[in-house]
Amino acid sequence: MDDDKSDVEKERGRAIVFDDATARGRRARGDAVGGRSRSRSQFRSRSRGSSRSRAAGLPPPSPYSGVQIEYRSLSMHVAESTRVNNDNVDVDKTVVNKDDHDAYFAGLTYHKLAPDALCQQLNVSRTAGLSEEAAARRLARDGRNALPRAKSNYPLQLAGYLFGGFCSVLWLGVVIFFLCWKPLSDPPSVTNLALALLVLIVILLQAGFAAFQDWSTRRTMRAIVDLLPAEALVLRDGKPERRPAAQLVAGDVVLLRMGDKVPADLRLLSHSGDLRFDRSVLTGEPDEIEASVDATDVNILESRNMALMGTLVVNGSGEAVVVLTGARSVMGRIAKATAAAGQGSTLIQREVWRFVRIIVGLTVVLALVILLAWLLWLRRDHPGFMGVVAMLNNVMGCVVAFIPEGMPVAVALTLMRVARRMKAVDVLPKGLSTVETLGCVNVVCSDKTGTLTQNQMVVRSVSCVERAVKGGGEEEGEGREEEEEEEEKEEGEKQQGKEDEKDVPCAVRLRRAALLCNDAVFDPASLHLPIASRPVQGNATDAAVLRFFAGGTETEKLPRLFQIPFNSSNKWMLTLHDDGAGSGGGGGGGEYRVFVKGAPDVLLPTCVSYWSRRAGAVEPLTSDDRVAIGRYQDKLAGRAERVIVLCEKAVRSAHALGSNDFAAEVAESAVSDLTLIGIVGIVDPPRPETADTVAACRRAGARFFMVTGDYGLTAAAIARLTGIFTSDRGGLPDTAETVRAAVDAAGEQHHPADSSGGSSGSLLLEGPTLASLSTAAHWDMVCAYNEVVFARTSPEQKLRIVEELRRRGNVVAVTGDGVNDAPALRAADVGVAVVSGSDVAIEAAHLVLLDRFDSIVDAIRLGRLVFQNLQKVIAYLLPAGSCSEIWPVLLNVFFGVPLPLSAFLMIMICVFTDLFMSLSLIMEQEEFDLLSLPPRNHTRDHLINAKIYAQAYLFVGIMETCTAHAMFFLYYWREARIPIRELFFLFERYTDGFHGYSAAELAKFNATGQSVYFVTLADPFTAKRRNPWLILSIVVSLIIAVFVTEVPGIQTLFNTASVPIEYWLIPLPLALGLLCMDELRKLLVRLFPKGPLAAVAW
Repeated sequence: MDDDKSDVEKERGRAIVFDDATARGRRARGDAVGGRSRSRSQFRSRSRGSSRSRAAGLPPPSPYSGVQIEYRSLSMHVAESTRVNNDNVDVDKTVVNKDDHDAYFAGLTYHKLAPDALCQQLNVSRTAGLSEEAAARRLARDGRNALPRAKSNYPLQLAGYLFGGFCSVLWLGVVIFFLCWKPLSDPPSVTNLALALLVLIVILLQAGFAAFQDWSTRRTMRAIVDLLPAEALVLRDGKPERRPAAQLVAGDVVLLRMGDKVPADLRLLSHSGDLRFDRSVLTGEPDEIEASVDATDVNILESRNMALMGTLVVNGSGEAVVVLTGARSVMGRIAKATAAAGQGSTLIQREVWRFVRIIVGLTVVLALVILLAWLLWLRRDHPGFMGVVAMLNNVMGCVVAFIPEGMPVAVALTLMRVARRMKAVDVLPKGLSTVETLGCVNVVCSDKTGTLTQNQMVVRSVSCVERAVKGGGEEEGEGREEEEEEEEKEEGEKQQGKEDEKDVPCAVRLRRAALLCNDAVFDPASLHLPIASRPVQGNATDAAVLRFFAGGTETEKLPRLFQIPFNSSNKWMLTLHDDGAGSGGGGGGGEYRVFVKGAPDVLLPTCVSYWSRRAGAVEPLTSDDRVAIGRYQDKLAGRAERVIVLCEKAVRSAHALGSNDFAAEVAESAVSDLTLIGIVGIVDPPRPETADTVAACRRAGARFFMVTGDYGLTAAAIARLTGIFTSDRGGLPDTAETVRAAVDAAGEQHHPADSSGGSSGSLLLEGPTLASLSTAAHWDMVCAYNEVVFARTSPEQKLRIVEELRRRGNVVAVTGDGVNDAPALRAADVGVAVVSGSDVAIEAAHLVLLDRFDSIVDAIRLGRLVFQNLQKVIAYLLPAGSCSEIWPVLLNVFFGVPLPLSAFLMIMICVFTDLFMSLSLIMEQEEFDLLSLPPRNHTRDHLINAKIYAQAYLFVGIMETCTAHAMFFLYYWREARIPIRELFFLFERYTDGFHGYSAAELAKFNATGQSVYFVTLADPFTAKRRNPWLILSIVVSLIIAVFVTEVPGIQTLFNTASVPIEYWLIPLPLALGLLCMDELRKLLVRLFPKGPLAAVAW
């Protein structure tokens, strides 16, 4: 018993950090002994608790039994992220991979070894660190300390560039044209060789643009990585040096300071006694973790003597040794699994592939029809009309005609243009194909801390006890207007309190307690700046209190003698000071002033009195006062404020300051019979743009959900402040019980809800209750709510939320910044990370927001603009680049008309003249407010639909085809005096002697007629839209047309000819007629919105 008591007293003594000059010197040197001793005693205490559990006959715990759910999920969601698939989700794969990860983490013992034993195992000196030679050898052996990224399969990528999309069909054309050159032609046809090379150039052009897209993506990623520099202070050859974190190796001794980002997985060797870490990047939990030197848990993920990569040092300093780097670290394994999860195709890629399949299918069918017509009819009945070479040329003419070779380039340029506009509004798309998906998003799932809020705590409410009693007694049914008036009044009182506090004893003591019982300090180099602009070193709560109360000299008047730091079990912080009368010297019998700050649930029961603002003296704290304070606390919590109370007490001790007996006495008696000074409400305020962003997303037809690891009450309060909750009745949203009751009541009559939204209520679900929603009917109802907040969620629950939404046909965008958000970011249709977030989150996301959260609204608008402009581009390319090119082949094969358009000219139209004209459409701004439209239904509203096909092939395409053929036949009639009726069913009769012309003259007529057909389709003035880029497009298209028809070398090689000037001018009024016909169509659609034309209008 005496031994136990001695241990307890030692533990209490070492749990207090003394702040006299000697202690400060020890802390500056690291104070390894004190840190280790305290941690060891704390660990013994926990070990005794474990022993009692085993003695009671409980089964031995599994390696994860003592780990909080967030930490259990840390290893589990590595496996979760590997099962992500954009179309289907296989929920069974988690079980397959989980055991491997469990075994990996359970097998690590770095946290269990004593510091000296660990350094011996790693072959490193604690005082000197590694030598440069040893570090270089280990770096060469283990590789850089960098997060793993998905490896690029360059041969597969190259094959995708060269054979993806339309290229696979075009390669067939290259082979056929080469065969038509040799050996099928005798003598070899130079024209077919040139055509083979031209198609090869088209393939390389398309492959080059695809490669450029990927290069642009990698460049964007490098730009993002450059925004996240990381260095570490390490011991090398006995000297502390700043080194890039990527150069750290196992065995490096790292010096940690407040504000540092932990560069690798470290095992603590010593610390200052007040070292704390923020692990929210891994767990999503805002609670800070107190450091220890000895192991505090059997699991390495839970033990507080491990500093994990990516976490932040929020207080204190320490010394640690690197044990795991890169892919072997906890964050590295998560990043590896996340990177390994295959990135599925985006919506625009699926749309393009759908179009490719349709076009290729039509091409194959028509090519087979031509081949069969030649085999079964033309070869037998018209043997002199079409040989094998001519037949193959016609087949390839069909292929070239149907395939819009310029479309992949146009799509790439459109995406690049909009991606550039996104960068202008601080949005970096990592992949161009993701840009359009934003236009389909109908659900946005956003994290709270740092995304919706500023991630900077500020003091919002400061009250003495009378204020709390009055506020706590207000009735629940007050309107929002009265609450806002009260808040304004509070703000005024806070400001006046700052001015008049020297006349109010309560205010003086409250301010003094707030500044003295506080570990935050201003950066000494910034003291000349205004308080709001000064950087603060310390945790978020202390920093908020310091900023609000700063400006006095109380810390100089009452210097701190020692403290008990805040910890998650006590939930309070204590500081002890000389009372200013000189009685707190080094001898015994001194009187001291104790200030305590902490959670009201813990400290209020220990308070017996309070400082009265009205009386200016201490008064007893009655039971009615406690009830009123509790109601006031609930009111602040309902406004998303974290409530802390400040208390004080005068203590005397018969023991000498600094002795263990003195520390034990203070620790045992200080937190009792306290005097309550005041109540402080602290909040992480929403970003100024958050409410407008939520409203804009709603106006655009996208539901806005919050998914956070914070408490439900806080999350709901932020949801009300930001407009996420607008319809909860009486301040009480629906809960899991509401959902279960509704589903149970529906019973067998339940029908799946409309997952696109329909329920007008608000829903608040917390992580522990999500497991009870086990059926599809439950999730059908959850996904039908318009306003949902998911609170206290773990990473795997976030992932499940995204999967359930997507399974019901929603297009989901997820925003987040932590490692725990990475699986959900990867699983979403669009993952959006903030640049200040973790490397893993940025790697998993598709878009990165550089600064403002409201940039996501601009991104959605530009995503819709992509789809709109792509439809314009394709609707422009199809009539001339497909419809008007296929009819010449059909007339030649089935009606015996001399070929009106050669394969070479078809390619020139598709890849050059029409492409440059379509560039003007790429540059167009939106024609109307795109955010006023609902999001595109990706299952119904396709990029190329029946309406566009009807517009391209039955309306504009027919008119352009008729116009071009009219010009072709007009040329024959005017120049050769051959009427149109004699050009039909010629077949093999179009040869030497026809109408008295030689074969060379007829070939000349045909070449010129084909050029006339070409310039008619290439006439840039047929463009219907007008924007500043149109003039440049016209000039470029004219130059190409002139080059093709007027350059002698091109004429000889590809059988083109000069076009008389009148055939350049005659199409102009025809183009005007085409424009008038299209405007007439639009007028009829407006006049008869239910008519047949309106039914096919797009």
